[in-house]
Formats: sequence, structure tokens, C-alpha cells
Amino acid sequence: MAIFFRPHGLRLRAFIATLGTLAAGFLVSGCAQLAAPPYAADYEALDRLEAARPGMVAVAKVQPTDPNDGINTLGLRRAKLVSPSGTFAQYLEDALMRDLGEISAYDPKAPTRVAARILVNELDLGVINGTGRMDVEVVVTRAASQRLRKTYRGEIAFDSSYANIVAVPAGQAAYPRLVRALLRQMYADPQFVAAIAP
Repeated sequence: MAIFFRPHGLRLRAFIATLGTLAAGFLVSGCAQLAAPPYAADYEALDRLEAARPGMVAVAKVQPTDPNDGINTLGLRRAKLVSPSGTFAQYLEDALMRDLGEISAYDPKAPTRVAARILVNELDLGVINGTGRMDVEVVVTRAASQRLRKTYRGEIAFDSSYANIVAVPAGQAAYPRLVRALLRQMYADPQFVAAIAP
């Protein structure tokens, strides 16, 4: 009988140790401030935008700039995701300037200007599957004339977990993908392409 029950006892101890590890991870992530990873461009989307031969574009300060605004605060269960740029509005602004710079279409003194306001900025870790959503109102002006006012939405899904030790890093890693999804929608829109045309 002793031989029969020994593996079961080992499995029980292993299970308790696993629970202890998960609990420790939960407590650590509950106190943590985690930085969103750096933005990485969607070069396929940028190639298509570049092929449309856009004009030179300036980027206005993305709103809201207040770091205490709910848009600039993201909770990952009991952890907090922060922007390495200071705010998520600045994160989006930096991404937009970087993308336009990649295709030689960014000029801070250009008469065509893109202004953006983040309306929704969410990550939901779920239990098995996580989701993200970003809605941004974009206004394109040239001199005093408005050429476009439109709201774009980026959405993503990612593998998550009930366990914080898995779900929180998954949500953290997903944020640049959310911004890419939003900008991909914008760059693919013929109305946006026409608004920034020379």
C-alpha cells in the first residue's frame, strides 16, 4: 500500500507547490507596475501607405495628455500597466510619428496635420482569452481646412489564463499589438489616405 500511495503523495506535494508559486506570482503582480513594451511598426501596412504616395504630415499632441485620465491608466487585474512614454496618448503619438518617419512622410512643420484623441483604451485579460480595444478619433486638417474627421477602432485577441502569472505578462505583451491594430485600420482607410495626399 505504501508503494501505491507514494506517487499520489508526490503529486499532491507538487500540486501544493504549484499553487504556492501561483499565489506568490499573484501577490507580486498585484503590487507591480509593468511597462508596456516598445511599439514595433507593421511594415506591410506602412509599405501600402507609402505606395499611395502621401504628402508630408505633422502630428499634433495626442489627447488626453493628463496622466491621471482614465485613458492613460490600464489595469491588468491587480497590476498596473504604464506607458514608457509617460502616457498612452504619448505612446500613440510616438508610434504615429515613427511610422510616418519610416516612410519619409513626417515633417513637424507640414501644413497637413493629424490630430488624435483616444476615446477607448482597454485590455481585458479574461479567463482563457484576453481582448484589447482602442478607439481613436482622428482629425486631419490642412491649413484651416478640415479634410477628415473619423473614429477608428483597433481590436485584438490573445491567449490568457486564470493564473495571473500567465495572464498579466500576456496582457503586457499585447499592448503594442493593440496600437498596431489601430494604426493598421487608419492607414488602410482610403479616406485617410486621401486626406494626407499632397
